[in-house]
Amino acid sequence: MEELLPFSSPPLKRTAYIFDGEGNFSSKAWDLEAWQGKQREDRDSRFSWYHVELPRSYTTLASAAQYLILTLCPPLKLQDILALASNGPFCGFVDEAIIFRANSSGPTTSEYTQKLAGRVTKNSMITVALGRIPGLEFSTSSPDSLLTEIPHLANTVRSAFPEHGGCVIQEHVLEFYLLRNHFEDDILTKLELHVDENEYELDQGGYKVKQQRLVDRLFSNMQLRLQRLLQVLSHGEQIVPRLKEKLDSRRWLIEQDAAAIETLVGRLQKQKENAGFLAARINALQAGLDTWQSEQINKRLYYISFSSIIFLPMSIVTSVFGMNVGGIPWTEQWTPQPTYGFRNVVLLCAAILLSILGFFSAGSIYNYARKLWSSDSIKRVTDRSFSWKLAQRNRQKPYDYIRL
Repeated sequence: MEELLPFSSPPLKRTAYIFDGEGNFSSKAWDLEAWQGKQREDRDSRFSWYHVELPRSYTTLASAAQYLILTLCPPLKLQDILALASNGPFCGFVDEAIIFRANSSGPTTSEYTQKLAGRVTKNSMITVALGRIPGLEFSTSSPDSLLTEIPHLANTVRSAFPEHGGCVIQEHVLEFYLLRNHFEDDILTKLELHVDENEYELDQGGYKVKQQRLVDRLFSNMQLRLQRLLQVLSHGEQIVPRLKEKLDSRRWLIEQDAAAIETLVGRLQKQKENAGFLAARINALQAGLDTWQSEQINKRLYYISFSSIIFLPMSIVTSVFGMNVGGIPWTEQWTPQPTYGFRNVVLLCAAILLSILGFFSAGSIYNYARKLWSSDSIKRVTDRSFSWKLAQRNRQKPYDYIRL
């Protein structure tokens, strides 16, 4: 049964389940203190699970610890609260209970920042998670459950005739059920689809799209989010085998649970590999954008250099003749008859510009002329050799051979 803690701000979500040891379970009211006291008094084969969902609005570890104290104390002690709320990977015994933790650093408002901690005893387990984790929820398939109904979509022929049976299922309900098992796989899938979409836009788009991606720092933010997710996966890869070692020392661990833990280790390794491949793709896209940006900078520098070369003759003429101070040369300003002084200045600037361009392009012109002359020479030598061989063949006798 999911309930809220109304006197906390924001309200905390907490859920409690009870298992009978024969494969059946049901939700129950939050009775952590009473259950812990009952377990000390008698031997009960039932198992209880208490789950606390921390809000993503908290910003410090101290606030998270305060939420846990408000919810789990009593019966938990301060050392249990500190072990559950701290950062980083951890697995060990605290007050005869196994406590494991796989928390990643980063802002709690980001969906790529995940925190999961648990306290396991023989007859109870307490888990703490950041935000909603669908894989930690259960749903019974009773005769009245939605899972036993025949679904159909809204705005269809079947939805217009309710006597046909079934139920109308909305898109958000489908997403809820599809994300109930492996939320970390879903996060990787969403990120991969986002990368595919942006890669396609970069291939199809032009200057504005690439410039906008650089301004938004899109791939840099993706790298940061993926690093947070990789940190959680790395912590889980370290903690789960150690948790299995701790549980192996307990007599109440059955073979099915040990096999499930081994499967979880394999899933974590596979997810870490997939995240590594996705990180390599993001790095390649970011490197391509960096290369494009450097090319744009080099192109602008080339344009600026070429513009300075074009305006260099004007600066030379103005500096030599002092046009800014003494006026335009070759122009008698005190006589009304024009002497074409401005035309002479323009011709002089054009001559200087052609001289500069010829100086810088002399090497390429020389290489082109040499290549052209070499091709003509080879062609003439080939034509002469062919003509000489043809003349020799015409002068030779029948049945004679051409001397090589």
